[in-house]
Amino acid sequence: MILDKFILAIITTNPQKTPAGAAVFHCDTREEMETLATNLEAILDGIAHALTEELYIIVKH
Repeated sequence: MILDKFILAIITTNPQKTPAGAAVFHCDTREEMETLATNLEAILDGIAHALTEELYIIVKH
């Protein structure tokens, strides 16, 4: 089985809104969250998507 579409990481400033089952990164500020999303996007070879102002996901397409 090959997984070609899945969530690699979740980045948030609101830990109460994160689901289980993925790597979750908690940030104190929006700026920290955006920087971390950009770095993880490059490191994990994924795409960062902002779902809300408090939540990014890194997805492998």
